[in-house]
Amino acid sequence: MSRIDELLEKAQSVAISGHVRPDGDCIGSVMALYLYIRKNRPDIKAHVYLEKPSPVFSCIQGVQEIDSKMESEEIYDVYFVLDTAADRIGAAIPIYERAKCKVNIDHHISNPGCGDINILVHQGSSTSEIIYQNIDHEKMDAEIAKAIYMGIAHDTGVFKYSNTTPDTLRAVAHLMEFGFDFSKLIDETFYEKNYHQTQILGRALLESIRFMEGRCIFTAVTKKMMDFYGVGTTDLDGIVNQLRIITGVECAIFLYQTAEMEYKVSLRSNSYVNVSEIATYFGGGGHVRAAGCTMKGTVHDVINNLSSRLILQMEQ
Repeated sequence: MSRIDELLEKAQSVAISGHVRPDGDCIGSVMALYLYIRKNRPDIKAHVYLEKPSPVFSCIQGVQEIDSKMESEEIYDVYFVLDTAADRIGAAIPIYERAKCKVNIDHHISNPGCGDINILVHQGSSTSEIIYQNIDHEKMDAEIAKAIYMGIAHDTGVFKYSNTTPDTLRAVAHLMEFGFDFSKLIDETFYEKNYHQTQILGRALLESIRFMEGRCIFTAVTKKMMDFYGVGTTDLDGIVNQLRIITGVECAIFLYQTAEMEYKVSLRSNSYVNVSEIATYFGGGGHVRAAGCTMKGTVHDVINNLSSRLILQMEQ
């Protein structure tokens, strides 16, 4: 019996949540687990509490069943928190706190575990891969495999990042055998952008600034800019990675405004800067090569504060 099946053995009701502003791995892992429960344990009352995903993820079965209102008074037998600690599940926190058993599944190195049961694989490529490792592969179908594949692909930069391991590729090879159109899936959810997304990407790249002898680069998008181009925060995905692949850049920083004098910060590095340490210092977290946090102040305040931590690693 798989670990997930063991956790479900006596449950009559289950809830699943991921982090605010859900990305590909969050949605892939949450939906894969939901679909697995729905397929193999139809007797269980299963529910997903998650912020409304970007429309690009509508190709994943069951996404339309996500509850983004999060107003339930239910007391669940098991509550799964995936790809984050519980403090980042947003309005679902009160529902989580009432649950009889809390399970945390994650791969972020900054997460010490928030559940009664913690399945933490800090060296894992993605939470989606951890879900794959902990379910019965004989009980999977093409839709479950598709969700897991998407999650792994997103968190590995389509298998390019250093968190991609031989085990990751072996898992992906097995998932591909289920026969879904993996090429179309990646194009639709990872690469394709609409006209307005391309415009804001171009603006962000045009206004980027290099510093620390060109080894670092940053750009910022304000609320005014988002309103002008008619985009939301989910339309900003991919900007930081475009900065990261510029020749000579070790660390890329992307800021977007979330409130007056407040910015969401995304950090990426290529070889030696541990951006998780930097993000954790400012109250965030993530991976060695990809992390984030929220910071107060002007754009220049944020960059100056980040630079004070960056320089400690760049001068080693």
